[in-house]
Amino acid sequence: MTTIALRLNPDSLALRRFTRNRLAVAGLVVIVLFLLFCFAGPLLYSTDQTHTDLTQVNLPPGSGHWLGTDAVGHDELGRLMYGGRVSLLVGLAAGLLATVIGALWGAVAGYAGGWVDAAMMRVVDAGIAIPALFILLVVSAITSPGVPGLIVILGLVSWLVPARLVRAQTLTLKNRDYVLTLRATGGTHGRAILRHILPNSVSTLVVAATFQVADAILLVAYVSYLGLGVQPPSTDWGGMLSAGLTAVYSDRWWLIVPPGLAIILVVCAFNALGDGLRDAFDVRGRA
Repeated sequence: MTTIALRLNPDSLALRRFTRNRLAVAGLVVIVLFLLFCFAGPLLYSTDQTHTDLTQVNLPPGSGHWLGTDAVGHDELGRLMYGGRVSLLVGLAAGLLATVIGALWGAVAGYAGGWVDAAMMRVVDAGIAIPALFILLVVSAITSPGVPGLIVILGLVSWLVPARLVRAQTLTLKNRDYVLTLRATGGTHGRAILRHILPNSVSTLVVAATFQVADAILLVAYVSYLGLGVQPPSTDWGGMLSAGLTAVYSDRWWLIVPPGLAIILVVCAFNALGDGLRDAFDVRGRA
């Protein structure tokens, strides 16, 4: 019965396995809530995050400002929303870009095999040996990138792990009957990769993408904390932590705790989601 159900409806079984993972479901709920908070919140709680107001500096949380104000009079709750919008946008876009680049690179390497595979994977190995944070810090110090620049840079330094995962998946898929049949009937290599290899690697790509988003959010927070991220008046959660650093000694906890908790919750949520998706798509776990 289990074998027949698995063959008939594997997607339903994967969904069932995912919903049984309470931590993964909680991670998904946290992500959705933060997306609503950051992108829909400013529509309900409108604040001015561009101009300073020196008459409202460093106010504690109260009825007028639910999370207080910062050192230049910006409403901290509104800034948390706008900063989260940048962090999530950069994280999601960079994670998607890294996954796409890694998927194409790994699929071509695994499908080609031989010296092409060896040469392409040596590039991946060399890239993994260099910390992504180091590359990002160097580039950020030279160019001071905005949001589009951060997305491109993060995507270009984060595609290496997805490439290795997809390459391993491709090595098993390229010898399947449907790929061999396509090649025997004159199908092109590009068609084999785009129509068969990559679509059958979707589960691997989805799991890889969730972890790439979490890593990208952390990397953005790192460089912004060091003052090399998006420049004022724009900000992100890492920039908010950096701006509130001196508040640690002044009992202005509202400048540190909210963005710090936001980073922790979102990164943990994406990691929990990735773990849940990996378990749900694991064929050996279903058996």
